[in-house]
Amino acid sequence: MYVIVEIQGQQFKAEKDRFLYVHYLGEQYADGATVEFDRVLLADNDGTVTVGTPTVEGAKVVCTVEKNLVKGDKVIVFKKKRRKGYRRKNGHRQYFTKVVIKDIVA
Repeated sequence: MYVIVEIQGQQFKAEKDRFLYVHYLGEQYADGATVEFDRVLLADNDGTVTVGTPTVEGAKVVCTVEKNLVKGDKVIVFKKKRRKGYRRKNGHRQYFTKVVIKDIVA
C-alpha cells in the first residue's frame, strides 16, 4: 500500500516504514515527535486506486521525526558576465527534516 501525500506544497510517495526528507518543519517538532499529514491525494491499496477530489476523505499519514534538522547537498550558484570582469560564486545548503512513515490510514 502506498499513498501520494502533499507536504508543504510538494508531493511525495509514502510507504510504511520508509523515510522521507521534507522541507524543514520548524523548531516545534523535536526528534521523536509524531506528525500527521492529511493532504492525501491518491491511495493505492493492493491495486485498488482511490483518487481524491482534491483529497481522499479520512486518509492520513502518521510519521515520526527521526532527525529534525538535516542539511542537504550544497548547491553552487555561479554568476558571470563575459568580457566584463563580473564573477560571483555563492553556495547554499537547504535544511530538511527526516521523517519515518509509521502508519497509513486510508
